[in-house]
Amino acid sequence: MRFLSCWGKYSPQRSPRHWISLRIAMDRNSRNTQSRWKNQLPRELAWKRNEEATPHEEQDRAAGGRQRRFVDLGNNGRARASIRLTVRANNRRIRATLRWSDQGKTRERYLGEVSHSTRDENLVEAWRMAREAGHLAEPERDHAPHPTTSSWATSKATRAVMQGNRGRDTKPELLLRSLLHRRGLRYRVNARPIADLRRTADILFPTERVAVFVDGCFWHGCPEHHRPSTRNAGFWQDKIDGNRQRDSETTTILSRNGWTVVRVWEHEDVAEACERVACAVAERRVSAAHRGG
Repeated sequence: MRFLSCWGKYSPQRSPRHWISLRIAMDRNSRNTQSRWKNQLPRELAWKRNEEATPHEEQDRAAGGRQRRFVDLGNNGRARASIRLTVRANNRRIRATLRWSDQGKTRERYLGEVSHSTRDENLVEAWRMAREAGHLAEPERDHAPHPTTSSWATSKATRAVMQGNRGRDTKPELLLRSLLHRRGLRYRVNARPIADLRRTADILFPTERVAVFVDGCFWHGCPEHHRPSTRNAGFWQDKIDGNRQRDSETTTILSRNGWTVVRVWEHEDVAEACERVACAVAERRVSAAHRGG
């Protein structure tokens, strides 16, 4: 049977494999030509982060509030997510990906393509896509409203301090987690010891039932380093007293439910804090072994 081609009559000097290869090459050239119709990448304004804005601020603003950024990890609690915008060189389109951390590992879920002219608009669109797809957890109701709608901060400086207060992954936490990991200890991060109790431990050992809280000296009223604010003193005193009371209640509730609670001040030597946590974990393991024996 003769091999007929759309490029002319069959030539006995050319094998069918030759014509197939030629067709593939022409298809490739055609695709390259089509891609050159859109030969410019999207403007950086549409996807690249502005260095003037902190990552948390722009993500919170786009999501409609910090508490609207969480994904549900099931028994592992919740994790705060963020949107990543990237441009693929082959199609020159902006891709949106939802990213979060689960037990020290980065998880990702592709959301789709966005095409607005600014990064802020694309972030808002990506968060909407994540919410409609059911990837986000319902926001908790007992948190303060998002600062864009209302704020009880008395000045821009105060508001900046409040917004800059990180709920997790602070420097003391990261240092302590690093040392614990080097010692071979494995743990969960930002997880609830008791599923239906709205209290979250910074570091959690669920098997040994050890909950670790790394407390900031200012926010939790460290007896050594806390210095009361001279401006709006009444508000700040009530705030710190409330945190202290909540910390005490958390320790009491967890202890009654069989948990060992370790509280670490941010000013403590991280090596000594690591030793305290490791000892608490080891004691619980020994107790469990004796009960099992």
